[in-house]
Amino acid sequence: MRGLMISAPSSGTGKTTVMLGLLRALSDEGMTVQPFKSGPDYIDPVFHLAACGRASFNLDSWAMSQDLLSAITREQQGADISIAEGSMGLFDGVATRGLSGFGSSAETARRMGWPVVLVLDVGGQAQSAAATALGFRTYMPDLPFAGVILNRVASPRHERLTRAGMERAGLPVLGVLPRRGDLTLPERHLGLVQAVEHPDLDTAIAGYAQFLRDHVDLAAIKAAAQGIKAGPGGTLPRPPAQRVALAQDAAFSFAYPHVLEGWRRAGAEIIPFSPLNDEAPDRDADLVWLPGGYPELHAGKLAAAEHFRAGLRKHAQTRAVHGECGGYMALGQALIDKNGTRHEMAGLLGLVTSYETRKFNLGYRRALLNAPLPGHASGAALRGHEFHYATILEQPDAPLAQVMDADGNPVPQTGSYVGHASGTFFHLIAAEEA
Repeated sequence: MRGLMISAPSSGTGKTTVMLGLLRALSDEGMTVQPFKSGPDYIDPVFHLAACGRASFNLDSWAMSQDLLSAITREQQGADISIAEGSMGLFDGVATRGLSGFGSSAETARRMGWPVVLVLDVGGQAQSAAATALGFRTYMPDLPFAGVILNRVASPRHERLTRAGMERAGLPVLGVLPRRGDLTLPERHLGLVQAVEHPDLDTAIAGYAQFLRDHVDLAAIKAAAQGIKAGPGGTLPRPPAQRVALAQDAAFSFAYPHVLEGWRRAGAEIIPFSPLNDEAPDRDADLVWLPGGYPELHAGKLAAAEHFRAGLRKHAQTRAVHGECGGYMALGQALIDKNGTRHEMAGLLGLVTSYETRKFNLGYRRALLNAPLPGHASGAALRGHEFHYATILEQPDAPLAQVMDADGNPVPQTGSYVGHASGTFFHLIAAEEA
């Protein structure tokens, strides 16, 4: 499948704007576009879906085996072109090799044969931007490279000077985007706000698409797309139960698309419910799963959701309840918001977390289970990612796992379990194959 990787030297250069605009612009031309996200991000894929109407999937060489990557890349079937969005800078990954790589966007692009479109913020420089681009072009010689999109160009003179540098370096210029302050998506501490929270997302994406049509050579970008044949074999993750009650609303929405798609395709029934609307999980579900999200922004409403909390407690008397990150916090005794107000949570676990003093927790995680987690036996090795600002004040329960970072160093957020209830701060991406 022919495709491209939209990347940049660092975060904050405008690659998400380019990604969303490109997805919509190509879709408007009648193309079927398959989006992907390189790395462990659960917010951007929802924006991709909104931009082109096709589900986006993560590709992660640190957390995913080659078989799983092959299974996910088969989602390209029926598409005309694949467009992937990188994370952080093009070559940014971790120091210790994971299941099939170090987790960089460059690895994903090279593995798939997708040429890189490098989005460069050229503010405050002109010909010097070519030196940066040339360094990215030559750092990994076998990485296919399509060209550059110059972003935040201040004037026609600025464009002429910057183009001159690119021509001297032999780098194709695929587009020149004038500086505009109205093309940024709203953000909060985990990145973009959720797609469901954007006041008029479709209008915003349509504006990005028109911006790209006006300033980017779409024909050249389509012509630059390449790819290699996806590898054989591989399956998506298996479901942890036949009937899964899945919390889904503005407080709980951080679920990796490949995980849920794997559950569906294996025949599991996913039954959504909204804790914010005080809905209890389906009484006939085999498992209740609370994904991550922003419970700290809705702590008062969750504390008042008596029907939801009672339903969780009743379910946990006989069947499994599991929470990831924000879902884990909601299963605990209490959550203290940024103002220092304590909100009572479900009380299935002894965990007490606080946002009054934020603590940055970020990175890949490898977990060796001390006890079963729904869908995985004790002793299983799991791969995931953690990203939150909560501080643990109390965690009196038995640790669910031995948890390490990407380099094998122990981390204190081990998860915990009591009876049928369990939780982790990391979001599960994949299990290591035996």
